[in-house]
Amino acid sequence: MKVKVAVIQESPVFFDKSGTLDKIEGLIATYSAQGCELLVFPESFIPGYPRGFSFGATIGSRTEEGRKLYAEFADNSLDLESEDLKRLEKLAKRHNTYLVIGVTESQNTSGTLYCSMLYISPTKGLLGVHRKIKPTGTERLVWGEAAGESLGTFQTKIGKLGGLICWENYMPLARMSMYQKGVEIYIAPTADSREEWTSTMKHIALEGRCYVLGCNQYYTKSMYPAKYQHLVENEPENCCPGGSIIVSPLGKVIEGPLWNEAGVLIAELDLDAVQQSKLDFDVIGHYAREDIFELKIKGQPEIKKE
Repeated sequence: MKVKVAVIQESPVFFDKSGTLDKIEGLIATYSAQGCELLVFPESFIPGYPRGFSFGATIGSRTEEGRKLYAEFADNSLDLESEDLKRLEKLAKRHNTYLVIGVTESQNTSGTLYCSMLYISPTKGLLGVHRKIKPTGTERLVWGEAAGESLGTFQTKIGKLGGLICWENYMPLARMSMYQKGVEIYIAPTADSREEWTSTMKHIALEGRCYVLGCNQYYTKSMYPAKYQHLVENEPENCCPGGSIIVSPLGKVIEGPLWNEAGVLIAELDLDAVQQSKLDFDVIGHYAREDIFELKIKGQPEIKKE
């Protein structure tokens, strides 16, 4: 089976949920019209990754300005009980395409935000949510931690989908939680624009014997609205040059990495290549050595079938 995918390296309308949803709608229309069956968007694309923001916090104290900024971040985050999700579901259905979108997720029942990845089907709507189980560094100031129930995988008409967000991909056991479910298309939205990230994506493809779709934003300091410029004055102008990439199950780069510009990577994935790649290495097959090793993951759900 062959699947045409698009990895979207774009910038959001920063801290503007409504504006970003409008932009997403246009991008979906454009690339679904080109026959793309799966569109992948970067980490916290809604409402934007708050690179450079301290939210006025140091150990032992917080500022009033920082609290107000956090509230603004929350107000522009996506609530799964809102009309925003319904809008995305309708877009997936209208354009007959699967969506995987990085969002900051808010919840009516608490003030905690999560760095989440939404899996949306054109026929079933929201299939499920992966919430980052370990935000990196000071991300932990604004994003909570999820648990094993967030390590979801999905059997869809375009293959088995799964993945992790940003530096979760450096957690070997978290990666294994995806491999054990037989993931064929491994999705890795990120905010990491280092050249080293390319090596990480190639390694995961080789290790998991799966296609890897690494997706980042392209963002410069000048793109921040004027009201936020004082918060990022120490950031370099080219603060997020991108690096989105598509890698084959043999670790070969199919498209990208895309640097220093907004754009889209489009590729046709042959899912037969996943099985073919396991002739010489299979991390959950003849290389698993279950007579020696045992991995238990608390709370991980079974593969959800569309």
